[in-house]
Amino acid sequence: MGKLKKGMILEGKVIKMDFPNKGTVEVAGEEGTERVSVKNALPGQTVSFVINKTRGGRYEGRLLEVVRKADCETAGCSNAGICGGCLYQGFPYEETLKIKEEQIKGMLEEYTKEAEYDGILPSPEHSGYRNKMEYTFGDEEKGGALKLGLHRRGSFYDIVNAGSCIIADSDFGMIVDATERYFAERKIPYYHRQSHEGILRHLLVRKAANTGELLAALVTTGDECGGPDSVGENRAARKLLTDGILEGWKEEILKLELKGHVRGLLHIENNVLGDVVRCDRQHVLYGEDHFEEELLGLKFKISPFSFFQTNSHGAEVLYGLVRKYISAECEGAEIYDLYSGTGTIAQLAAAAAAHVTGVEIVEEAVEAAKENAAFNGLTNCDFIAGDVLKVLDDIEEKPDVIILDPPRDGIHPKALKKILDYGVKKMVYVSCKPTSLKRDMEEIAGAGYGIKRWGMVDMFPFTGNCETVCLLSRPSGAKHDMTDSKS
Repeated sequence: MGKLKKGMILEGKVIKMDFPNKGTVEVAGEEGTERVSVKNALPGQTVSFVINKTRGGRYEGRLLEVVRKADCETAGCSNAGICGGCLYQGFPYEETLKIKEEQIKGMLEEYTKEAEYDGILPSPEHSGYRNKMEYTFGDEEKGGALKLGLHRRGSFYDIVNAGSCIIADSDFGMIVDATERYFAERKIPYYHRQSHEGILRHLLVRKAANTGELLAALVTTGDECGGPDSVGENRAARKLLTDGILEGWKEEILKLELKGHVRGLLHIENNVLGDVVRCDRQHVLYGEDHFEEELLGLKFKISPFSFFQTNSHGAEVLYGLVRKYISAECEGAEIYDLYSGTGTIAQLAAAAAAHVTGVEIVEEAVEAAKENAAFNGLTNCDFIAGDVLKVLDDIEEKPDVIILDPPRDGIHPKALKKILDYGVKKMVYVSCKPTSLKRDMEEIAGAGYGIKRWGMVDMFPFTGNCETVCLLSRPSGAKHDMTDSKS
């Protein structure tokens, strides 16, 4: 075979996978074996693909077909490889742990050589673990029947039914199928993202794994959705969504024989044009607008759009590991919990700490954190709404310990410098994206910190994602000490 060129269709075996989903396929080239990076091609599979990028002797391909499954692979979910969710459906769970562990250990090798390693901790549940799902109304093919489900992989428009999704709570499938059937029978149109016409947009379902309480929200267009050219059409269409229709949907859900129990059913109006789930107006059709969950002895009130870990039992493993790493450091300490979300970690640390300050940019999450801290009787937690980069300039109390749980893209470089300038002896970094952690570690290591202890928690079985937790320490007198940089 000659030199690899764009448009060539080839076949080869996947020899490894880099985080999060880049399979390496070996094929024969004019100067020997060539390697091509193919997204979503899994280790051990033989795949066909088309070359779509060539640069400097490096090649990328687009997956066309799995010619032969890996030896360990079984059928898996009926939507495996079709929807944009799971990556490793059909692989034995233990095999997926090995793949993720190898990926992350390889990325962090230069920073973990001397660290105590706690391994990769599995999720207590491998299926039915997701406690939150956002489903979209649409059709499986243009002009087809109404579908309620997930986006087809690589498609902005096509929807595949997700009633049989095996990583979502089993109650969700019953609610999805009943909702799709109910509105299809009544010929209620879905919202078309190109013409901005139609009614049905999304179904948001959440459930507390430990209390069994469940919340479902039907998201539709509002009267103001679509702009001047389509407001009239939408108002005409929305006449179909009468109180009787909504009442009927409520009764349809309430009569289902679910394992959990419904705490609330909501109707949410969303006027934004794009495919985003948000609330412009909310109506309670049944019960309340929130539900309650319990984790590690703490109680949490959760609304439709509150941030909360999507795997409750996995979260208990994750937060248990964080608590183990900080337990010896918290006694009587002033703690910063940066990127604190709804304040779960802050509240866990508050039991032993003198005081905890949480900083989070999402105002709704901060309000939820304050409410949950009061709900749990904690008086030594304060939560501040704002960007970490700016808020740190205004906090007078200086930390003894810092906990970092940043978003997927990691920490802003300027914010990271301010954090390191405090010169605390111990920090805990919780990362949901190891490539961001690796990038941040270059700066962290340059400030004299090393990873003392670390581990992984598989919060998202059968997907390409994994949480990493690192206990960072620095010797006294290391550079970037606060007494030097802030004098």
